[in-house]
Amino acid sequence: MSEMSTKIITVEGHAALKKELDYLWREHRPDITQKVTWAASLGDRSENADYQYNKKLLREIDRRIRYLRKRLEDMRVVSYSPEQEGRVFFGAWVEVEDEEGETKKFRIVGYDEIYGRMDYISIDSPMARALLKKEVGDEAAVPVPAGTKLWWITHIEYPK
Repeated sequence: MSEMSTKIITVEGHAALKKELDYLWREHRPDITQKVTWAASLGDRSENADYQYNKKLLREIDRRIRYLRKRLEDMRVVSYSPEQEGRVFFGAWVEVEDEEGETKKFRIVGYDEIYGRMDYISIDSPMARALLKKEVGDEAAVPVPAGTKLWWITHIEYPK
């Protein structure tokens, strides 16, 4: 994974990470902190499942907050630019078809954006690397465990 490509993100991806950080810091963390304080007030913490569970949850929230803050600090937001039109670049929605007629549609995004999205692929993936700078009608040879698989680009679109 190249240092540069791991630090780029779409406008929407950046907004989503900021929204998650905001939620964790302003809502989720205070709520869990309150539960920990309440559970601690009940006395013996070693026997207190509520206390143990919420304390662990608080550590996980804090770890995620630190991670998000560090990532957001290092990120470079890549916005759409008209020069990209007609070719595959970061942020594009791409439709491809193989020789059997199987089609796939996905968006090429940053490493931090692919989680929980079946229709997003990382800019560092073999598929994305094979498609970069190509146009509709172009063929992309994608390395797969069995060798190479050919895909043809049928559509390219950018969210505006």
